[in-house]
Amino acid sequence: MKIGVSLPIRELKDDVGALVAFAQAADDLGYSHLRVPDQVLRPNSGHLHEPLMALAYIAAATKDIELCPSVIVAPARQTVLLAKQLATLDAMSGGRVRLGIGVGGSAPEYEALGEDFHTRGRRCEEQIDLLRRLWTEETVDFEGRWDTVHGAGLDPLPVQRPIPIWIGAAGVPVPRILRRMGRQADGWFVLCSPEQFDDVKAEIDAAAVAAGRDPGEIGTEAGVAVVGAREAEWKDRVQGWQAKGVGRICLRTLGGGLDADGHIAKLKQAWQEQP
Repeated sequence: MKIGVSLPIRELKDDVGALVAFAQAADDLGYSHLRVPDQVLRPNSGHLHEPLMALAYIAAATKDIELCPSVIVAPARQTVLLAKQLATLDAMSGGRVRLGIGVGGSAPEYEALGEDFHTRGRRCEEQIDLLRRLWTEETVDFEGRWDTVHGAGLDPLPVQRPIPIWIGAAGVPVPRILRRMGRQADGWFVLCSPEQFDDVKAEIDAAAVAAGRDPGEIGTEAGVAVVGAREAEWKDRVQGWQAKGVGRICLRTLGGGLDADGHIAKLKQAWQEQP
């Protein structure tokens, strides 16, 4: 099982030195990946920087840790520009990007960004297909409902061809999202409970088989808080997810009221005590 961690931006806020120190500590300790959430414009979202900009800064200060924006609300963004940003981040980090993608749930955010909230699921599916082509083909011809590319492509292409795409959705995803995960995702973020996991995974696996894919190639990642109300049970929760066959865990130091030193201390403690 790979163990990663969430960058605690909402609590470290504008303390750039603390954000870099946290990322470097995670990198040096051996955490596999660093996750950063995406919220461009939402009421009551908390203090949150744009994830691709933040990860570009972190990329320059780290060596090995995988950089995972999760999840980018892709249908609220321009597809080709998003492809270019991620290709650049992947190239400049030496191939360390894993993209988390989702459709979001804020109609005001879509309105402010000039995109249609009501077609976001269908557009996301089209975007995934176009993103992969833009990351693997020097010249792309694509005629979609929302995006059109004729005789053009990205230069340079990313190191990873294509960049892995993981899908996230809150709770138990609706059937269409489960089918999307099975048909298109390289992996999915487990946001359901352990009791719901087997049924959700069965639906995703069935969709993968129907699409001619091997379900075993679709990764899984669950999140576990190491602070807060459930701090005492975090190791049991990690072991529980491991018993379910989940391949990745993202630990969170958010929610315990820690200062910058406290976040790094908890990061180190969790690495030493991981089951």
